[in-house]
Amino acid sequence: MKIHIRQADYRDPADTRLLVTLLDEYARDPMGGGRPLTPAVKARLPEALPQVPGAFSLLAFADEEPAGLANCFQGFSTFAARPLINVHDLMVRKAFRGRGLAGALLGEVEAIARRRGCCKITLEVLAGNQAARRAYEKAGFRPYELDPAMGRALFMERKLDLPSQ
Repeated sequence: MKIHIRQADYRDPADTRLLVTLLDEYARDPMGGGRPLTPAVKARLPEALPQVPGAFSLLAFADEEPAGLANCFQGFSTFAARPLINVHDLMVRKAFRGRGLAGALLGEVEAIARRRGCCKITLEVLAGNQAARRAYEKAGFRPYELDPAMGRALFMERKLDLPSQ
């Protein structure tokens, strides 16, 4: 199997259609929440992503067939006074799991992060997603903690009710 990773072109309708299709597949998976993207999100995403400074998406192909996706956003570490990359979504289609695509996507994320002078790459993973956790650990990711006595960092959220969801 030949793996090919490339950056999505947000101006290319074929790339944005593929990105939305893969993201919807991920959203429908239990590890992505188990619910499809709404029609409003599907319509808004191709216009919204290019407006986010530092955003990029990677498309993974296995033998030229769409196989995975990573959506990434550049942030900033005040403790390092340097940019960072957050991998917000990373998915590999079921038919292609266990073949190194997650590692290949993360390798390309790292290459981009290094070119941008980033100090680190962050991501979140569900505690029960053992396959993803193994892939991330294999790629060098570790749970975040500043001081072991204070414990590991927790990912938290507060959802906001917004019109037109």
